[in-house]
Amino acid sequence: MIVSRRACASLSTLTMALLLAGCVSAPQGPVTLNLVSLNDFHGNLEPSRYVLKHADGKEEVMRAGGAEAVAAALQAWRKDDKDLLLVSTGDIVGASPALSSLWADEPTIEVMNMLNLRASAVGNHEFDGGRKELLRQQNGGCDSPHPTKACKFTPNFGGAKFTYLGANVIDSATGKPVIPGFRIEDVKGIKVGLVGVVLKDTPNMVVASGIAGLRFGDEAEAINAALPAMRAAGAQVIVALVHQGGRTVESPLQAGCSQLKGDIVDVVKKIDPSVKLVLTGHSHQGYLCDVDGRTVTQADTAGHLLTRVSMQVEPKTGAVSNLVVKNVVMKPGEYPADAKMTAFVAQVKERSKEALNRPIAKVAGAPVLRKTNDSGESVLGNMIADAALDSVRDMGAQLAFMNNGGIRRDLEAGPDGMVAFGQVQVVLPFGNTTVVMDLTGAQIRALLERQWADGVDSNSSVLQISEGFSYAWDPKRPAGSRLVPGSLKLNGKQMQDGATYRIATNNFLAEGSDGYPEFGKGTARVDTGLRDLDGFIAYLKKIEGQGAAVAPGVANSTPRIVKVN
Repeated sequence: MIVSRRACASLSTLTMALLLAGCVSAPQGPVTLNLVSLNDFHGNLEPSRYVLKHADGKEEVMRAGGAEAVAAALQAWRKDDKDLLLVSTGDIVGASPALSSLWADEPTIEVMNMLNLRASAVGNHEFDGGRKELLRQQNGGCDSPHPTKACKFTPNFGGAKFTYLGANVIDSATGKPVIPGFRIEDVKGIKVGLVGVVLKDTPNMVVASGIAGLRFGDEAEAINAALPAMRAAGAQVIVALVHQGGRTVESPLQAGCSQLKGDIVDVVKKIDPSVKLVLTGHSHQGYLCDVDGRTVTQADTAGHLLTRVSMQVEPKTGAVSNLVVKNVVMKPGEYPADAKMTAFVAQVKERSKEALNRPIAKVAGAPVLRKTNDSGESVLGNMIADAALDSVRDMGAQLAFMNNGGIRRDLEAGPDGMVAFGQVQVVLPFGNTTVVMDLTGAQIRALLERQWADGVDSNSSVLQISEGFSYAWDPKRPAGSRLVPGSLKLNGKQMQDGATYRIATNNFLAEGSDGYPEFGKGTARVDTGLRDLDGFIAYLKKIEGQGAAVAPGVANSTPRIVKVN
């Protein structure tokens, strides 16, 4: 039935109610939609160090991000548009500072509820606790792999009010997605389709036992496969939330960047051309890029940036025009505070204060940095590998390995050099356990070669190794044979392919994750149950007071990894 406005005005109240739907017309002209995207928040309720690269190449070091700064900005922006839509591209939790991880990341889920987050692509870190914990975070409850943490902040954890999306996360037994692949949001009369995927390489980034029975499909194929169902559900415009990313040398504030590189580029090129906006994550970098006619964005990590999106949508056709994106730095105090968020974060801090401030040890040379040198070695990586070896030396361990991706922050200390528990925990936040196993010299050589398996001379993928273990590598040699012959040594003696060595590593690497299947082939395996964090704390206490002899990065320290130039 078509009812004119004049006719509507003359109807009785009852008739008006019955025909109200006919009096409310759909939008006739282009509708302006405002979206905000965040990614890789990782439970960072407080501001953290951020280095902003400007368009002129200069870098500005500041503290940014955190729940309060994000909440204040959203509160201000929603005064201009109450229908502003907040979305995420994954890793909301996982690898979190103690302020969140002490409570099984439940405070961070509550923060997202308070921000009125509507949907998030699932990230690889959402699987850190396995499928079971992901579903608990979504649906609530206290049955968790972390029973000492779950439901301790509040007795009845209600779960996320937003929807985790994973169109490419499939239950191998049923062939169906484990969580929804998409969600439709009605914004100003426009149906906005949000489709979410996680990188297909997730199995190499999480503990294998936690994702048993799951398979992770191609990101673009999953998005394209979801489009017919989304359109059938009424979606007029579609936004892809992709937990996969890239890198560029351009400033995160520079719109229209053209130098984006990485896995996300190929993903975007395979997505149906009707999808004009791809919001990404995972690589912890800010960018506003054009790829194959699409706008591709990311907002760094930890709430350092928020990506603001404005677009006009034609209601009849779903055509998108005037698509404008910008990244906004989340400086504390930039906007009037959100009183409710400020009170909530204060409550979390107060509840966590005793545990976070517990003194551990004084550390010579703090802050100890995780940044790698040209060979791929970092001062903090050395220290963590040494700690792992020291914790299981009585079990026969001779050398230890640590992955760079597991080292999340520099080790900072107070003015007097004293490191508190919270400062140590944020370095190793996963709660991994230490595993010892036997590997042959040939297997060790093979796993080291995998550091450059893709032919890239990157130092960021180099494993950190313990004292007494050393080698040299030559980027001019072909991939697969970059170790300099005869350079692989343990305590000064050349290692033999046929000999067996007792090694230590975390349970993540031990299962063959992160692209190192050789670890999964180790024999005489023992998961000690000792958390890497506890071993690191014990080591810091052990070396306290030993002075410059054990200060990390001293000038006369012997390199463990040498890159031949």
